[in-house]
Amino acid sequence: MSTDDTSAASTPAPATPRNFIHDIIDEHNQSGRFEGRVHTRFPPEPNGYLHIGHAKSICLNFGLAKYYNGKCNLRFDDTNPAKEDQEYVDSIMDDVRWLGFEWDALYYASDFFEQIYQYAEQLIEKGLAYIESSPVEKIREMRGTLTQPGQHSPDRERPTAESLDLFRRMRAGEFPDGKYVLRAKIDMAHPNMNMRDPLLYRIRHAEHHRTGDTWCIYPLYDFTHGYCDSLERITHSICTLEFENHRPLYDWFIDVLDLYHPQQIEFARLNLTYTVMSKRKLLELVEAGIVRGWDDPRMPTIAGIHRRGYTPAGMRAFCEDIGVTRFNGLTNLAVLENAIRSDLNKVAPRYMAVLNPLKVVLTNYPEGQVDELDAVNNPEDASQGTRKVPFSKVLYIEQDDFMEDPPKKFFRLAPGREVRLRWGYFITCQEVVKDADGKIVELRCTYDPETRGGNAPDGRKVKSTIHWVSADHAKSAEVRLYDKLFTIENVADIPEDEDWKTYLNPESEVINTIAKLEPALGDHPAGFTCQFERLGYFCVDKDSTPAQLVFNRTVTLKDEWTKLQKKAD
Repeated sequence: MSTDDTSAASTPAPATPRNFIHDIIDEHNQSGRFEGRVHTRFPPEPNGYLHIGHAKSICLNFGLAKYYNGKCNLRFDDTNPAKEDQEYVDSIMDDVRWLGFEWDALYYASDFFEQIYQYAEQLIEKGLAYIESSPVEKIREMRGTLTQPGQHSPDRERPTAESLDLFRRMRAGEFPDGKYVLRAKIDMAHPNMNMRDPLLYRIRHAEHHRTGDTWCIYPLYDFTHGYCDSLERITHSICTLEFENHRPLYDWFIDVLDLYHPQQIEFARLNLTYTVMSKRKLLELVEAGIVRGWDDPRMPTIAGIHRRGYTPAGMRAFCEDIGVTRFNGLTNLAVLENAIRSDLNKVAPRYMAVLNPLKVVLTNYPEGQVDELDAVNNPEDASQGTRKVPFSKVLYIEQDDFMEDPPKKFFRLAPGREVRLRWGYFITCQEVVKDADGKIVELRCTYDPETRGGNAPDGRKVKSTIHWVSADHAKSAEVRLYDKLFTIENVADIPEDEDWKTYLNPESEVINTIAKLEPALGDHPAGFTCQFERLGYFCVDKDSTPAQLVFNRTVTLKDEWTKLQKKAD
């Protein structure tokens, strides 16, 4: 059975569970607002790769549409050509589809540039916008503070005809970047700073990834997205809480032109422990070469967790578990990992792999003989069937599964002790072989041929079962062990005068080059996820080749970090 992303994403994504937004929509439906329609949108800016926080927004917007048998658009906010790229557009489309969703319509803000420009001219003609010649620093200074009103710009009373002429000349490319901006004329004493004559357009002589050099002026986000929502006939514009103070501006832009008016609703964004969700900081990690790229398995990008082996169903379950609220909080990374474990436990086939091999020679096993043992692929899913595992005279076990002088509660292999080999036989350690430095390099054991399949006919019991691989049949592999990206629980707690990168976890990626895998693991495509018995869940990396297998650890079987912290306490 394959658990690659193609098969996982083919399952239709469920509707989002009920939350406070449903109550708002239900009230609208009862009042007849929007004529009972529900039409949402997911509006990312293509200036980087999406992260786990965006996954929550994707699940919410598409899930609401599905819940109400409505529609959800994908719209790219491509208003800043200097930072946007087709690579990001393509990756975002891949991410949405990987999560199990398909948009009803695809739009770009640039599809509406002409109409938005016409709206800007209408504002100028109504005396509600003007051309500003002050530099950005001066504009910022004139806005005032939370306790002090702003100052009127000398350009605020510029004649309408002059502002309109300058705006058209801006569009024609007559002026350099920064020469002029278009501002709304609202209220410089407004208690909401966003309403103090905000910027609407700026000059940017930059190549746009879709429109090329057709435009050299671009609308700002606050000015753009409400009009896009209106033009697409969106009913509910779902935003994160930082846009709550922008809602009066959203409403003003639409109402002063008497346009179709969607309802903006805000919810709390996702913040995870040991994780950063800033695109700027993630880009810094990429550009500095600290990670392998946007899809590095340590990155909280959707591309990164995809490569690491997280499943779409597990991600959707996580988004359901954390719910949707209006209160900012910090979600423990363990909640996400548990959702992934729960899903993988149901779907991932089991195999045996040894990360730190210790050689075991079965002295009484016939030379040259190979047994084919039956192994269950997934005890949680009988439909996955069984496979054959080769067994021979020389095996590898984990070094941690043997102790020469074991403590009282150590039940694995030790001198004179008998243990069960998974799907195999009982073995007993008879002799320990060491090198000149005293390091254990080999165990000499005997096996009981009557215990094939792991049961003794005389009914005797052993206290431990360990995994193994046949040395003659084992596949060598590089295994990349991934852990938390940061050593600090809340990255937001890092003081501003400190370099946040000093808190990166040096053990976030540990590369093991000595792993040995059972032969059945030698022929799977990138994205194939399975459980290495007793070790965790692992995924074939895109770097893997038949000559050099590469696996990523998706998640451990248990939350090892929490366990270590408890021991430290």
